[in-house]
Amino acid sequence: MTNNWITTRAWFLMLPLLIVMVAIIGWPLFDTVRLSFTDAKLVGTAGNFVGFENYVRILSGPNFQRTLITTFWFAVLSVSAEMVIGVLAALLLNQQFYGRSVLRALMILPWALPTVVNATLWRLIYNPEYGALNAALTQMGIIGAYQSWLGEPGTALASLIVADCWKNFPLVALIALAALQAVPRDITAAAMVDGAGAWSRFRFVIMPYLAGPLMVALVLRTIEAFKVFDIIWVMTRGGPANSTRTLSILVYQEAFSFQRAGSGASLALIVTLLVTILAVAYAALIRKSAGVS
Repeated sequence: MTNNWITTRAWFLMLPLLIVMVAIIGWPLFDTVRLSFTDAKLVGTAGNFVGFENYVRILSGPNFQRTLITTFWFAVLSVSAEMVIGVLAALLLNQQFYGRSVLRALMILPWALPTVVNATLWRLIYNPEYGALNAALTQMGIIGAYQSWLGEPGTALASLIVADCWKNFPLVALIALAALQAVPRDITAAAMVDGAGAWSRFRFVIMPYLAGPLMVALVLRTIEAFKVFDIIWVMTRGGPANSTRTLSILVYQEAFSFQRAGSGASLALIVTLLVTILAVAYAALIRKSAGVS
């Protein structure tokens, strides 16, 4: 049995999957690229060929630049908070205490909730008339009157980041907790005998085991945060005054709300390119940290 025959058989076995992938991914991507070079108003229409006019208009427009900055800050702040809280939660749940199994199970609940349910829940919490957050802060004397957390440009984005962090930090915690199970107990015990403090043990003993898994979590969460749509659309629809409008929201508005399908397709491809660059950069970092050439 030659290697060529084995390779041919492998490709033959993968052929049905390749056909499905081309039909599901390849053709829509090709049609989106075609649409991006037209002035089509509705998805599914032909439109006139306009070349790179859509790309030039989008990249030079203030809407794209402002939205890109908003997306950047949302991704950076939410992912950073999720990484910190997730690691702290994993370190806590890695300790021996009564009820640890129950707490581990409860921690998964926010992540298991559908995003739409999570967004609706936080809209109720932030409600300016009967929201639980306003009631709690007022009773504690922190604020003197109820606030419209999602109705003010200064607080809307921060409120969304809190909701997104609550939803997704369990993923980071689970990945970190799984990595902590691989840390040998005798090494940490020896570090304690040698007089290493909690920070020194974490930095020099535990962190080398967490670095690789946390990099994977960082990649996954950054990509997801950069193309976030559902939680923002349900909670604010990009408002107020477009202060929470991200790139995915702008794509939806261009293609469907403003009925500029060609422009929306161009913007969608730009977002895809940015996410691809992030994925490639992170993959290079992972290979470097793993020592793979």
